[in-house]
Amino acid sequence: MFAQVHTPESLTPHQLDAYLAQGWFRMGQTIFTTNFIRNQQQIHSTIWLRHLLDGYSQDRTGSELFKRNAAFRMGVRLAELTGEKETLYAKYKETVSFPGSESLQQMLFGNALAHSIYSTYEITLHDGDQLIACGFFDLGATGAQGISSFYDPSYKKYSLGKYLIYLKIQYCKELGLQYFYPGYFVPGNSHFDYKLTIGRAALQFFRLSTQSWEPIPMFSAGDIPCEVMRQKLLKVHSILTQANQSSRILKYNFFDRYLIPELRDTGLLDFPLLLYFGLDDNATDPILVFDVRDGHYHLLSCVPAWKPIDANPDTDFYSAYFLMPTAVVQTSDSAEEVAALILKQINSD
Repeated sequence: MFAQVHTPESLTPHQLDAYLAQGWFRMGQTIFTTNFIRNQQQIHSTIWLRHLLDGYSQDRTGSELFKRNAAFRMGVRLAELTGEKETLYAKYKETVSFPGSESLQQMLFGNALAHSIYSTYEITLHDGDQLIACGFFDLGATGAQGISSFYDPSYKKYSLGKYLIYLKIQYCKELGLQYFYPGYFVPGNSHFDYKLTIGRAALQFFRLSTQSWEPIPMFSAGDIPCEVMRQKLLKVHSILTQANQSSRILKYNFFDRYLIPELRDTGLLDFPLLLYFGLDDNATDPILVFDVRDGHYHLLSCVPAWKPIDANPDTDFYSAYFLMPTAVVQTSDSAEEVAALILKQINSD
């Protein structure tokens, strides 16, 4: 599955490491992974990142931030939620354009009351007695994940959000950890690009097609699953168009439904893009997807699982039904082969 969420009752440091090494991240008291995200009716790929701490050394930006902010008092301890931090977070949240958790309580505990399965630490910055910034991170056995950083907006010129990330990385390196996981970046959404500028010499990305971590300089358009899927489907679409067969590349409205725990074992389609032939409103005709994990096209026979209450009005999305694959009609790495099969099947109908 491209997206999953687990709700473990407990999590050892080694178990957290295993999750993080496969591109998972915490969300409240759950842990999840996703390879695609929706933003303003666009579907983008999420590319997971980590720093290899053995190869990490302070870069110019980090050195400048440490000098600029040397007067602020820094503290590290087990995380503790306080009214002061909640107030600071609420103040920070009012100034940012991206959505965030309603509160620190919601961010760290979700629907849980107080018990945490994570070993969470905090780094605080004070200007005199005033709390001006705070960042949370979870420790595993050999790695750590950065959760959130927030600061007093009146101190924006000090780049405290970025400074807190540098502090977390340095602290984890001094502990002797091997990896620091800052989450993902999203090609096509510049909001996350700041992560690519921090400790870049030691930065790695998770390559979905090979399930391996690679140095960030090796990243290319071929490592953006959404783009690869689109180009592969476009090739088949072009062949079908030349044969006077209509088809459309559509975004699938329900690609991320496995992030809802109750839908975890339903067998629903979870591909973000599909080639749709539109012969039947019930979508019982085959649809075509391309899977970057095995490098193959998959022609799937699907049935409508159920109809949503509200369909997406954007015609670039398929949203008539939640789709459930019932059979793999054909698997091939050849656009020409799969196009020929589609034409044969449609003409026989």
